[in-house]
Amino acid sequence: MSRTSFLVALCLAVSMAVAARPAMSAESPFEPGLMRLAEVLGSLHFLRNLCGEKGDQWRVEMQKLLDSENPDAERRARFIASFNHGYRSFGGTYTRCTASAAEAISRYMKEGETLSRDIASRYGN
Repeated sequence: MSRTSFLVALCLAVSMAVAARPAMSAESPFEPGLMRLAEVLGSLHFLRNLCGEKGDQWRVEMQKLLDSENPDAERRARFIASFNHGYRSFGGTYTRCTASAAEAISRYMKEGETLSRDIASRYGN
């Protein structure tokens, strides 16, 4: 299984594990991890497209996370702000794919895998 497929599968597992739990307040213990995951997905959306991947795979993964969480308007806005922050954080740094951008992709893929795995194992059923 490719690293991309693995991360997508982990994001889906997080979505299902967290969605299976009763609605939690914004102060739930997994909230910071979910917000960071949204930021990582935004970063990957920018970087992977910059480096030749065409499409909306990472935006679609973010939408799946939003769909599974079904957050209220305030929390949804925080998720979207986290995704957009991740996306925009590289816009001023990279205008073309470089070795550094490719390394950032690798780091964010690993971080996304770790976040997804940790959230699913700690807070899933």
